[in-house]
Amino acid sequence: MSKAPAAGGVAVLGGTFNPIHFGHLRSALELVDALPLAELRFMPARQPPHRDAPAVSAEDRAAMVELAIAGEPRFACDRRELQREGPSYSYDSLGELRRELGPAMPLSLVMGCDALLGLTGWYRWRELLDFAHLLVIARPGWEMPATGELADFVREHTADPAILRSRPAGCIVSQTLRPQDISATAIRALLQSGHSARYLMPDSVLDYIREHGLYARSRQD
Repeated sequence: MSKAPAAGGVAVLGGTFNPIHFGHLRSALELVDALPLAELRFMPARQPPHRDAPAVSAEDRAAMVELAIAGEPRFACDRRELQREGPSYSYDSLGELRRELGPAMPLSLVMGCDALLGLTGWYRWRELLDFAHLLVIARPGWEMPATGELADFVREHTADPAILRSRPAGCIVSQTLRPQDISATAIRALLQSGHSARYLMPDSVLDYIREHGLYARSRQD
Protein backbone atom coordinates (compact mmCIF):
# COMPACT_ATOMS: atom_id res chain seq x y z
CA MET A 1 0.00 0.00 0.00
CA SER A 2 1.47 3.36 -1.01
CA LYS A 3 1.76 6.24 1.41
CA ALA A 4 -1.06 8.74 1.63
CA PRO A 5 -0.72 12.23 0.14
CA ALA A 6 1.03 14.75 2.34
CA ALA A 7 -2.00 17.03 2.78
CA GLY A 8 -4.37 15.63 5.40
CA GLY A 9 -4.32 12.45 7.39
CA VAL A 10 -5.26 8.82 6.87
CA ALA A 11 -8.34 7.21 8.41
CA VAL A 12 -9.01 3.48 8.72
CA LEU A 13 -12.51 2.00 8.77
CA GLY A 14 -12.39 -1.64 9.75
CA GLY A 15 -15.16 -4.21 9.77
CA THR A 16 -16.42 -7.37 8.16
CA PHE A 17 -18.21 -5.51 5.33
CA ASN A 18 -20.50 -8.49 4.98
CA PRO A 19 -21.49 -7.01 2.57
CA ILE A 20 -20.43 -3.40 2.11
CA HIS A 21 -23.40 -1.08 1.50
CA PHE A 22 -24.37 2.54 1.01
CA GLY A 23 -24.44 3.16 4.77
CA HIS A 24 -20.70 2.43 4.95
CA LEU A 25 -19.97 4.42 1.82
CA ARG A 26 -22.01 7.49 2.62
CA SER A 27 -20.58 7.73 6.15
CA ALA A 28 -17.05 7.43 4.78
CA LEU A 29 -17.70 10.14 2.20
CA GLU A 30 -19.10 12.52 4.81
CA LEU A 31 -16.00 11.97 6.95
CA VAL A 32 -13.51 12.81 4.21
CA ASP A 33 -15.60 15.81 3.18
CA ALA A 34 -15.88 17.19 6.73
CA LEU A 35 -12.45 16.44 8.18
CA PRO A 36 -8.81 17.01 7.19
CA LEU A 37 -8.42 13.53 5.71
CA ALA A 38 -6.52 12.76 2.52
CA GLU A 39 -7.51 9.11 2.43
CA LEU A 40 -9.90 6.66 4.05
CA ARG A 41 -8.96 3.00 3.95
CA PHE A 42 -11.58 0.28 4.26
CA MET A 43 -9.92 -2.62 6.07
CA PRO A 44 -11.88 -5.91 5.88
CA ALA A 45 -11.28 -8.21 8.85
CA ARG A 46 -10.29 -11.78 8.07
CA GLN A 47 -11.24 -13.05 11.53
CA PRO A 48 -13.11 -10.50 13.69
CA PRO A 49 -12.05 -10.88 17.34
CA HIS A 50 -15.50 -10.37 18.90
CA ARG A 51 -17.77 -12.41 16.63
CA ASP A 52 -17.81 -15.58 14.54
CA ALA A 53 -16.06 -15.43 11.19
CA PRO A 54 -18.52 -14.58 8.39
CA ALA A 55 -19.69 -17.40 6.13
CA VAL A 56 -18.57 -15.34 3.13
CA SER A 57 -14.80 -15.42 2.68
CA ALA A 58 -12.57 -12.46 3.43
CA GLU A 59 -11.44 -12.47 -0.20
CA ASP A 60 -15.02 -12.08 -1.42
CA ARG A 61 -15.72 -9.34 1.11
CA ALA A 62 -12.59 -7.44 0.09
CA ALA A 63 -13.45 -7.83 -3.59
CA MET A 64 -16.86 -6.29 -2.93
CA VAL A 65 -15.23 -3.38 -1.09
CA GLU A 66 -12.95 -2.73 -4.07
CA LEU A 67 -15.91 -2.74 -6.44
CA ALA A 68 -17.89 -0.41 -4.20
CA ILE A 69 -15.17 2.24 -3.85
CA ALA A 70 -14.02 2.27 -7.47
CA GLY A 71 -14.04 5.82 -8.81
CA GLU A 72 -13.54 7.61 -5.46
CA PRO A 73 -9.83 8.56 -5.32
CA ARG A 74 -9.88 9.25 -1.59
CA PHE A 75 -10.95 5.68 -0.79
CA ALA A 76 -8.76 2.58 -0.75
CA CYS A 77 -9.09 -1.05 0.32
CA ASP A 78 -6.38 -2.25 2.68
CA ARG A 79 -6.09 -6.06 2.60
CA ARG A 80 -3.46 -6.50 5.31
CA GLU A 81 -5.74 -8.34 7.74
CA LEU A 82 -6.51 -10.94 5.07
CA GLN A 83 -2.84 -11.93 5.05
CA ARG A 84 -2.52 -12.37 8.82
CA GLU A 85 -3.41 -15.55 10.70
CA GLY A 86 -5.43 -15.41 13.91
CA PRO A 87 -7.77 -12.67 15.14
CA SER A 88 -7.70 -9.39 13.20
CA TYR A 89 -6.64 -7.06 16.00
CA SER A 90 -6.76 -3.32 15.29
CA TYR A 91 -3.68 -2.91 17.50
CA ASP A 92 -1.58 -4.99 15.09
CA SER A 93 -2.90 -3.26 11.97
CA LEU A 94 -2.43 0.24 13.36
CA GLY A 95 1.10 -0.62 14.45
CA GLU A 96 1.94 -1.75 10.92
CA LEU A 97 0.38 1.36 9.42
CA ARG A 98 2.26 3.65 11.76
CA ARG A 99 5.56 2.09 10.74
CA GLU A 100 4.65 2.48 7.06
CA LEU A 101 3.37 6.05 7.27
CA GLY A 102 6.10 7.32 9.56
CA PRO A 103 5.85 9.14 12.88
CA ALA A 104 4.35 12.43 11.65
CA MET A 105 1.35 11.41 9.50
CA PRO A 106 -2.00 11.82 11.32
CA LEU A 107 -3.72 8.43 11.49
CA SER A 108 -7.25 7.76 12.77
CA LEU A 109 -9.24 4.63 13.51
CA VAL A 110 -12.93 5.18 12.71
CA MET A 111 -15.52 3.54 14.97
CA GLY A 112 -19.15 3.98 15.89
CA CYS A 113 -20.32 4.94 19.37
CA ASP A 114 -21.44 1.36 19.89
CA ALA A 115 -17.90 0.11 19.26
CA LEU A 116 -16.47 2.75 21.58
CA LEU A 117 -18.73 1.58 24.41
CA GLY A 118 -17.17 -1.88 24.11
CA LEU A 119 -13.60 -0.61 23.76
CA THR A 120 -12.37 -2.02 27.07
CA GLY A 121 -12.86 -5.51 25.63
CA TRP A 122 -10.48 -4.81 22.74
CA TYR A 123 -6.96 -6.18 22.59
CA ARG A 124 -4.51 -3.64 24.12
CA TRP A 125 -7.17 -0.97 23.84
CA ARG A 126 -5.36 1.78 25.72
CA GLU A 127 -2.35 1.43 23.43
CA LEU A 128 -4.36 2.12 20.28
CA LEU A 129 -3.75 5.82 20.92
CA ASP A 130 0.01 5.22 20.68
CA PHE A 131 -0.50 4.68 16.97
CA ALA A 132 -3.62 6.62 16.01
CA HIS A 133 -6.50 8.85 17.01
CA LEU A 134 -9.93 7.33 17.64
CA LEU A 135 -12.47 8.98 15.34
CA VAL A 136 -15.90 8.25 16.79
CA ILE A 137 -19.01 8.54 14.62
CA ALA A 138 -21.78 10.04 16.73
CA ARG A 139 -25.24 8.69 15.91
CA PRO A 140 -28.64 9.72 17.27
CA GLY A 141 -29.55 7.64 20.29
CA TRP A 142 -25.98 6.88 21.33
CA GLU A 143 -24.14 8.67 24.12
CA MET A 144 -20.53 8.74 25.22
CA PRO A 145 -19.81 6.79 28.45
CA ALA A 146 -20.62 8.87 31.52
CA THR A 147 -18.87 7.00 34.34
CA GLY A 148 -16.16 4.44 34.88
CA GLU A 149 -12.77 3.62 33.40
CA LEU A 150 -13.79 4.20 29.81
CA ALA A 151 -15.44 7.55 30.59
CA ASP A 152 -12.24 8.74 32.28
CA PHE A 153 -10.19 7.58 29.29
CA VAL A 154 -12.44 9.44 26.84
CA ARG A 155 -12.44 12.66 28.88
CA GLU A 156 -8.66 12.59 29.20
CA HIS A 157 -8.08 12.28 25.47
CA THR A 158 -11.00 14.17 23.86
CA ALA A 159 -9.94 16.86 21.37
CA ASP A 160 -11.34 19.07 18.65
CA PRO A 161 -11.38 17.61 15.09
CA ALA A 162 -8.80 20.24 14.05
CA ILE A 163 -6.21 18.13 15.89
CA LEU A 164 -6.38 15.64 12.99
CA ARG A 165 -4.51 18.20 10.89
CA SER A 166 -1.45 18.46 13.09
CA ARG A 167 -1.05 15.69 15.67
CA PRO A 168 -0.28 12.14 14.48
CA ALA A 169 -2.05 10.19 17.26
CA GLY A 170 -3.27 10.18 20.84
CA CYS A 171 -6.70 11.88 20.78
CA ILE A 172 -10.37 10.94 20.68
CA VAL A 173 -12.46 12.99 18.26
CA SER A 174 -16.18 12.71 17.61
CA GLN A 175 -17.96 13.64 14.40
CA THR A 176 -21.72 13.75 13.96
CA LEU A 177 -23.02 12.25 10.72
CA ARG A 178 -26.51 11.96 9.34
CA PRO A 179 -28.28 8.69 10.18
CA GLN A 180 -27.77 5.80 7.75
CA ASP A 181 -30.44 3.22 8.52
CA ILE A 182 -28.96 0.41 6.44
CA SER A 183 -27.51 -2.75 7.95
CA ALA A 184 -25.59 -5.67 6.51
CA THR A 185 -27.70 -8.00 8.68
CA ALA A 186 -30.91 -6.78 7.02
CA ILE A 187 -29.34 -7.04 3.57
CA ARG A 188 -28.27 -10.64 4.18
CA ALA A 189 -31.79 -11.49 5.35
CA LEU A 190 -33.27 -9.99 2.19
CA LEU A 191 -30.91 -11.91 -0.06
CA GLN A 192 -31.37 -15.16 1.82
CA SER A 193 -35.15 -14.87 1.45
CA GLY A 194 -34.86 -14.19 -2.29
CA HIS A 195 -35.75 -10.50 -2.14
CA SER A 196 -33.93 -7.69 -3.89
CA ALA A 197 -31.27 -5.58 -2.14
CA ARG A 198 -31.13 -3.08 -4.98
CA TYR A 199 -30.61 0.57 -3.92
CA LEU A 200 -29.02 -0.59 -0.64
CA MET A 201 -25.59 -1.12 -2.22
CA PRO A 202 -23.81 -0.37 -5.49
CA ASP A 203 -25.00 -2.38 -8.46
CA SER A 204 -21.44 -3.66 -8.97
CA VAL A 205 -21.56 -5.29 -5.53
CA LEU A 206 -25.00 -6.76 -6.13
CA ASP A 207 -23.79 -8.19 -9.45
CA TYR A 208 -20.81 -9.77 -7.69
CA ILE A 209 -23.11 -11.35 -5.09
CA ARG A 210 -25.32 -12.82 -7.82
CA GLU A 211 -22.38 -14.02 -9.91
CA HIS A 212 -20.76 -15.82 -6.97
CA GLY A 213 -23.95 -17.07 -5.33
CA LEU A 214 -23.25 -15.31 -2.03
CA TYR A 215 -25.79 -15.09 0.81
CA ALA A 216 -28.05 -17.74 -0.70
CA ARG A 217 -29.91 -19.87 1.86
CA SER A 218 -27.69 -22.90 1.20
CA ARG A 219 -24.62 -20.83 2.11
CA GLN A 220 -26.10 -19.85 5.48
CA ASP A 221 -27.46 -23.23 6.66
